[in-house]
Amino acid sequence: MAYKAPTGTADLLPEAAQKWTLIQEKANEVFSKYGYLLMETPSFEHLDVFARGIGEATDVVGKEMFLVFSRQNLDELRGGGALAGDILALRPEGTAGVARSVVQHSLVSPGATALKVYYTGSMYRYERPQKGRLREFHQIGVECIGAAEPTADAEVIEMMMRFFVGLGIPEASMQLKINSMGDEHCRPAYRAIIRDFILGHPELCEDCARRADTNPLRAFDCKNERCQAVLNEAPKITDMLCEECLMHYQSLKDLLGLSQIEYIEDHRLVRGLDYYTRTVFEVQVTTGLGSQNAIGGGGRYDRLIEEYGGAATPGLGFAIGFERMTLVLDELGAFPLFSPNLEVYIAAVDDSCRDAAYTTASRLRLAGISCDLDHQRRSLKSQFKAADKNGARWVLVIGPDELASDSVTLRAMETGVEAKLSNSELIDCIKQMKEEV
Repeated sequence: MAYKAPTGTADLLPEAAQKWTLIQEKANEVFSKYGYLLMETPSFEHLDVFARGIGEATDVVGKEMFLVFSRQNLDELRGGGALAGDILALRPEGTAGVARSVVQHSLVSPGATALKVYYTGSMYRYERPQKGRLREFHQIGVECIGAAEPTADAEVIEMMMRFFVGLGIPEASMQLKINSMGDEHCRPAYRAIIRDFILGHPELCEDCARRADTNPLRAFDCKNERCQAVLNEAPKITDMLCEECLMHYQSLKDLLGLSQIEYIEDHRLVRGLDYYTRTVFEVQVTTGLGSQNAIGGGGRYDRLIEEYGGAATPGLGFAIGFERMTLVLDELGAFPLFSPNLEVYIAAVDDSCRDAAYTTASRLRLAGISCDLDHQRRSLKSQFKAADKNGARWVLVIGPDELASDSVTLRAMETGVEAKLSNSELIDCIKQMKEEV
């Protein structure tokens, strides 16, 4: 049989992998200026880590989780037995794992400086694959834990916007949407009002009706155009915020104005996970994605750390989808042309020169010069074709004449100009040419 990648997954082939690397490098460049450090958490956790943090009633936990079984556990289940030990699940998002790690390792103590971290890696959700949405997808996420002031919210949003602009997405192509979801003091009453609103509109779809009792605010996420039109007339949470939430939200808007960051208030923006409180935000683009146009978003989660047994600790963050962002950057032509980034290709004229080609390659690599050579005994013509295909800037030709004179012939691929160099001056010459280009 012909094996294929599982449905909803994609191989990260060299060109896509280079894009992923460029995006990670830009993340490190931008985020480090704001004091963020890289961290990693396991790609799977105990199921309860996600269920407790994200929420049992969410689609992510209820429908989209990938559970992890050992072969022994799977055989026991097939035989009608019970699972041995805790149930594990692949991570559907990154925040829950970071929160668990913060509590486990006591990374944030009351009154201490906020913890600023970011992460990159694969996430997993079992949903219908579509453009920019896979079952295994890649995210870059940021978490700021221990900061309660709205200045932290504004800083995180500013950092995300500058990251997008740094990648090559024009500000005019993006819309920043913000909202407040209130907190435990004002949101329960609003949830009850929205529940009654949903029950009072039987024309809403089955999913919205089901959410009336499980998580009524999630109805605002419905993509059904008829439901959107109805819910657009629903009461706004920003009209019902308690005084502290209202002050926090107003301060955020004032700070974004000071940073000259344009935004749109969207009272239907609730994000999809239960742990959010107060600030939520999302960045949408006008090109490359169609209706699924969100490339990143996040919000504040001031009660999440307590869910894992930690002290009351405020937090906030965002996540950015690599696959969706790549579609936008490709549409905009923001990525540089793919190239293996090869500087030198070493071509051996015949078999007598192959050992010299190999040792020359070793010397160049030790000197920090990227190079490659033929390992298939191809003709000199074929080796030049390989050099061109791999984007080499120079070719070093080693033949019997070069062996006899302890030299090489260097050809610039762009101009075809050749020069004969002694082996003793070769490395210094290439380094000088690199500086001049």
